[in-house]
Amino acid sequence: MGGSEIVLLDFWPSMFGMRVRIALAEKCLEYEYKEQDLANKSCLLLEMNPIHKKIPVLVHNGKPINESSIIVQYIDETWNAKSPLMPFDPYARAQARFWADFVDKKVYEAGKKTLTLKGEEQEKAKNEFIEIMKVLEGQIGEKPYFMGESFGFTDISLITFYCWFYTYETLGNISIEKECPKLIAWAKRCMQRESVSKTLPDSKKIYEFFLEMRLKYGL
Repeated sequence: MGGSEIVLLDFWPSMFGMRVRIALAEKCLEYEYKEQDLANKSCLLLEMNPIHKKIPVLVHNGKPINESSIIVQYIDETWNAKSPLMPFDPYARAQARFWADFVDKKVYEAGKKTLTLKGEEQEKAKNEFIEIMKVLEGQIGEKPYFMGESFGFTDISLITFYCWFYTYETLGNISIEKECPKLIAWAKRCMQRESVSKTLPDSKKIYEFFLEMRLKYGL
């Protein structure tokens, strides 16, 4: 790595932190992982991300980079000799960023509502979540990955939610595979990559974690 030092401040169930771990794995980069207690934030986390005070934070040679999508792009641009994550064509790059932004703005909030609301509000949230998934499924279409033949930036943005699907389905009483079979086929294709399969935790472990958090914080 030419003497560069990489440290990742992260929290294991975070779909946003998983993005960074996948990108680092795709580039075969070694790094120091520092698990963070978000209920008792470390001095290092507060120093490296004083604005949002959130994970993930990538610290490269002492300099922090924040926000998962920005970090993944930074990794791709800094170590660009191996496994490019962004398309070469400027228009295709713009499209990759658009769909990653769509994931950021839509999927997390819709999933969160599905898990935390009740009654009619939950039904509305579930329908919204499935519609968002169908939009994404339509963008993938018949292609292996979002932008074509190669696994890349947009795939990384969404695939980390896959380990949360069991929790969404169980607590929301929905079947993502029934509603969006091609999206699940895409997810299983992504899971064949070592960078993804070794990063994403077991779905049941995520489910148990969420139940603990719900009990602890009364979600």
